[in-house]
Amino acid sequence: FPFRRCLALALGLLLGVGPSTCRDASGWRPNILLLMADDLGIGDLGCYGNRTLRTPNIDRLADHGVRLMQHIAAASVCTPSRAAFLTGRYPIRSGMVSSNALRVLQWTAASGGLPADEITFAKILRDQGYATGLIGKWHLGLNCASPSDHCHHPQAHGFDSFLGMPFTMMGDCAQAELSEKRVALERALGLWVQVSAVAVLTLAARKLARPAGSWVPVLGAALAAAALLAAARSVGRLIVLADCFLMRNHSIAQQPMDLEAASPLFLQEAASFLHRNKQGPFLLFVSFLHVHVPLVTTKDFLGRSRHGLYGDNVEEMDWMVGQILDMVDKEGLAERTLVYFTSDHGGSLESQLGSHQYGGWNGIYRGGKGMGGWEGGIRVPGILRWPGVLPAGRVIQEPTSLMDVFPTLVRLGGGQVPQDRVIDGRDLWPLLLGAAPHSEHEFLLHYCERFLHAARWHQRDRATVWKVHFATPIFQPEGAGACYGRGVCPCFGEQVRQHDPPLLFDLSRDPSETRVLTPETEPRFHEVVGRVQQAVQEHQRTLSPAPQQLDTLQNLWRPWLQPCCGPFPLCWCPEGSAQ
Repeated sequence: FPFRRCLALALGLLLGVGPSTCRDASGWRPNILLLMADDLGIGDLGCYGNRTLRTPNIDRLADHGVRLMQHIAAASVCTPSRAAFLTGRYPIRSGMVSSNALRVLQWTAASGGLPADEITFAKILRDQGYATGLIGKWHLGLNCASPSDHCHHPQAHGFDSFLGMPFTMMGDCAQAELSEKRVALERALGLWVQVSAVAVLTLAARKLARPAGSWVPVLGAALAAAALLAAARSVGRLIVLADCFLMRNHSIAQQPMDLEAASPLFLQEAASFLHRNKQGPFLLFVSFLHVHVPLVTTKDFLGRSRHGLYGDNVEEMDWMVGQILDMVDKEGLAERTLVYFTSDHGGSLESQLGSHQYGGWNGIYRGGKGMGGWEGGIRVPGILRWPGVLPAGRVIQEPTSLMDVFPTLVRLGGGQVPQDRVIDGRDLWPLLLGAAPHSEHEFLLHYCERFLHAARWHQRDRATVWKVHFATPIFQPEGAGACYGRGVCPCFGEQVRQHDPPLLFDLSRDPSETRVLTPETEPRFHEVVGRVQQAVQEHQRTLSPAPQQLDTLQNLWRPWLQPCCGPFPLCWCPEGSAQ
């Protein structure tokens, strides 16, 4: 296979990692297919140790590619994690973090979002001649000042085409599990209804005691109370219209969206994109709505797994991965396409409906979604396949990050990593090929909102990965391993325990973080903690102020920013133009 060896040499010389086994030297830049699950636990996949859920397609992808065993998300919830993935930067650098417990964008009609001056790998690859497309979830904002300025839209961040949800899935979309947002709104409106009712009764009593005068104040208060009561009873329906809709490029395709039709529609869109752009090069990012609540699953997969609706949803997502990989094969693209699969963060432990678990399993790792420091919230699958280029079956234990995808793709696509800003990701390519023995990351920092909860130190000369926790959530109930009764564990306040001295773990020997090391049990305790604290200080000196995109004002619902397929508030086009 001479042209395989040709490209191997071209790649090796160009990337400075020596020859490998590659493809056609006439066009070394690969097509790129990115597959990201939502809320998937690392322990939900067979290739990461699950023995009861069936994920044959993702497992086969791992068998034919490289599997990253210590692949770390930059945040344990979706909005900041996805911002870091696209930009290669800790989300604190772009302002995609909060300090008010509003850890993700709360409304499509909020004004926060990924800032226009952030550079995504999609922007760079598009400038290098790639056709770029996004299918599925966005959740990085939409508008700034008007319902159609689309300043945060995917097409403002480098994607030529978009079909998907500008927001995110949530229980309200299926009128199933209530979101925290809906519960809080209903509680607040209920309180105002009570206040208004008291006001009506008080005004009416005064009027009856003093017949002279007008009934207008009483009627006004009564109308206000009635309006608040109507709003309280309509919150669920209003949220569905406000947030659970599909867009195709800059137009609303369905409002509200047909949940059960979304998966077939996304597969159809993927097939169309691959066929249109099979001459390449292309970047296709398929951002699954699976496996986030409300776990919308087609009837063909209901009841198939041994783990209820969540397991059914995981197995359907795996089937969708298989369908997309089959499309790649059908178009003859497999040997020219780099495929990457991951999750945006760990599985949700608190997602329950009654006695049923609606969230994922994080395997041997402690904690889950929302926990900024514990491994279960941030350790995710990382699988890369490029037949004939990447060694099949390779397993890498080195610390890597979702942020590493940015410099890796930029370099493979022929672009240049920006020099006018700090890029926290590191090029994975030498490590993937086996040309480098270690990850370029010596330290990785683990934020919860703006608060640094933990950091890891890869001490290469000792082949050890140390983990230092500065703060950890207090589980509810104590010792439960999660914060049951709330959406996710908090990042600050009375339910977070600060540690001085910090907790120390040796992840190399204790990946489950069950054995806390002390000065008595670890002679190098003070040396390790001191070195990590020094690295934290060095990192903090590189931070610059950035407008906060998730603060309270930026995260409020703004009626004038609400996308609507008809005159507001008549946002109803269930048929739409999704096809």
